[in-house]
Amino acid sequence: MSVTAESIQVENVVASSDIGQELDLETLSEDLGATDYDPDNFPGLVYRMHDPKAAALIFRSGKVVCTGAKSVDDVTTALEYVFDELRELGVDVATSPDIEIQNIVSSGDLDHTLNLNAIAIGLGLEHIEYEPEQFPGLVYRLDDPDVVALLFGSGKLVITGGKQLDDAEQALTVIENRLTDLGLLE
Repeated sequence: MSVTAESIQVENVVASSDIGQELDLETLSEDLGATDYDPDNFPGLVYRMHDPKAAALIFRSGKVVCTGAKSVDDVTTALEYVFDELRELGVDVATSPDIEIQNIVSSGDLDHTLNLNAIAIGLGLEHIEYEPEQFPGLVYRLDDPDVVALLFGSGKLVITGGKQLDDAEQALTVIENRLTDLGLLE
């Protein structure tokens, strides 16, 4: 692992699950603590947890989305906690509902300042969005791994869209190699 790959830090893991039945969110909002339910503004019930720090978005359809967790283990722990709480309220939840990772957001540092104008030209416009008047970062869409990286002039980057923990590390390696090949990472 390169020194820059060691800088990768998971910022958010988003996962989804389905308990397979419709839910009465109004009743759940009254029976569960630490919830927000305002159907005029958002169709789901927001259930906040502190250990691990995460939020579960519970929808009438029985779909549950966990967000805000810092690891895949935290997502699993948070969703199992939600499932247990629902079971205690009499909701029939399967023993181990499937949990699917939807997105892993990571941050990292290339440890070099970047000339984003030169990078935009060097990498080619078909994979790049760069409008510095609108947003200070360069949006780079990679094909393998299938992620989006936001590069900033400071050398910091955000990688989003990964479904596995090593997607960010692979993306960082691809970015480092391409920028080095172009002579833009000295």
